[in-house]
Amino acid sequence: MLDQIHLLAAVTVLGVLEQAYFFLQVIYARRRFGISPPNISGPPEFERIFRAQVNSSEYFPIFVALLWQAGLFFHQGLAAALGLLYLYSRYCYFMGYRASSSERLAPIYFSTGVLWILVAVSALGLLHFFLSHYTGLNVLRLLAV
Repeated sequence: MLDQIHLLAAVTVLGVLEQAYFFLQVIYARRRFGISPPNISGPPEFERIFRAQVNSSEYFPIFVALLWQAGLFFHQGLAAALGLLYLYSRYCYFMGYRASSSERLAPIYFSTGVLWILVAVSALGLLHFFLSHYTGLNVLRLLAV
């Protein structure tokens, strides 16, 4: 079974490490700008870093759930590749937002697109599972004919 989930697990660990990196950037920004918790307002440079980290954290559970569903029900390799694309686009989002609020837009649109693709392949994989498991209808065999 582990050979069916190892890529998903690796991408998940990379995602957790990315979240930790974003969190550390907020800690460094707090020190640099002298902003103690629980304060969340300060210079625009700090607020952009803080918002980028919070936004990324808000999307992370959605990403992990879709990554695993797509990998288990559709294809592990495709899900892992999409997961890497998502993590890279989130990194670009964070760096762009840190520089300027307008530079976050292209990466956020791209990462949202990747999430929608994960939704689609998850839904297709689940649909195929339910059809084959409960009705005996194998869509892949029908398409091969």
